Amino acid sequence: MTHDVLVVGSANADLVVAADRRPGGGETVLGGDTDISPGGKGANTAVAAARLGASVAFLGALGDDAYASLLLDSLRAAGVHTGLVKTADRPTGIAYITVTPDGENSILVSPGANGAVEPGDVDGALAGARVMVASMEIPIPTVEHAVAAASAAGVRTLLNLSPVAQVRPETLAALDVLLVNEHEAAWLLGDDNPGDLLRLGPRSAVVTLGARGALVVTADGVTEVSSPKVEAVDSTGAGDAFAGALAAALAGGAELAEAARRAVRVAAISVTRHGAQPSYPTAAEL
Repeated sequence: MTHDVLVVGSANADLVVAADRRPGGGETVLGGDTDISPGGKGANTAVAAARLGASVAFLGALGDDAYASLLLDSLRAAGVHTGLVKTADRPTGIAYITVTPDGENSILVSPGANGAVEPGDVDGALAGARVMVASMEIPIPTVEHAVAAASAAGVRTLLNLSPVAQVRPETLAALDVLLVNEHEAAWLLGDDNPGDLLRLGPRSAVVTLGARGALVVTADGVTEVSSPKVEAVDSTGAGDAFAGALAAALAGGAELAEAARRAVRVAAISVTRHGAQPSYPTAAEL
């Protein structure tokens, strides 16, 4: 069975605690009750794309535990194909998330089974895909192999370089789209000029700017994409919502700027709701 979008990435259980403020070093802060929901950059991206109507397969790894069932149920409920998910002899990944009243979050990730996603898992999974999306909560060699294999197979490559990390120049050069937020772009460049991203090798780039929208960087220049104004309650997974929406639109034939406009709207809706995957809109809602 073939799918338009192949997502290679992580799946985590999100343990979310609301707090008035984040604790400093050596400090204890009381928070609210813990909310457990499905997350992980890869699984989030897959769910976001599938809810918008794309045919999506997710390639990742889970443990043999209750958190794995939570994640598989969410993926399947969104219509994501899970036949490429393997069970590893490690616990399912967990993200510990603190959310403050302004909707901002801080996240500590324990990768667990995500570390078992191997380069060889990607071979044979690309047939029929139009877009391959990878992100960085799995081993870097696996991400690099996925990009190289997809590029060689003629599949459009999209890398959400988050959490930001150093990847080989050959990987960046094989990218159709590099997706980063403004802080990740500055880390990569050492400056704040997003137009310089193409010097790293990708054919195009998209820089997300939170409430300000996004920038689309191509050989023709930089295009600003504004975001609708919303009242944010939880920004957890908003970047992944953007990535999934971008991939879905590109797989459907949209030009990059138009795909980014759609992705900005999806991300804006997601921050008005709590959680990551539970906050993602359907195509009808959009």
